[in-house]
Amino acid sequence: MYSNILVPIALDNEDDRVAEAIAIAKVLASDGAKITLLHVVEAVPSYAISYISADILTATRKGIEAEMARLASEIGADSVVIEGHSGRSILDYAEDHGSDLIVIASHRPGMQTLLLGSTATHVVRHAQCAVHVLR
Repeated sequence: MYSNILVPIALDNEDDRVAEAIAIAKVLASDGAKITLLHVVEAVPSYAISYISADILTATRKGIEAEMARLASEIGADSVVIEGHSGRSILDYAEDHGSDLIVIASHRPGMQTLLLGSTATHVVRHAQCAVHVLR
């Protein structure tokens, strides 16, 4: 059983994948464990940023934070929204906050990732803690 579980959430995933990741985290959690739901906002490419208004970026960020807070409140977890590269940010957050397990869903792979999604692959290869991957 684990005491500090990190569950990266991609809000563009299907709701059942998010619910499944949260359910697995709850099953693997020891009594009194801390579960943190994490969403990483990737930077908008420089060629596209000039076409997006600051109001839209702000509203989108607020919407993400509200949805993460809603998901976390349903299970008594914490929610965090950070900016950065998904794989690297998940690993940094896990290490900085002493996570002993990462529960991550893998997207349907393409030829370049073959078995796992690219973020899940990066996390599995470089994590300093246990990783549970949902396929």
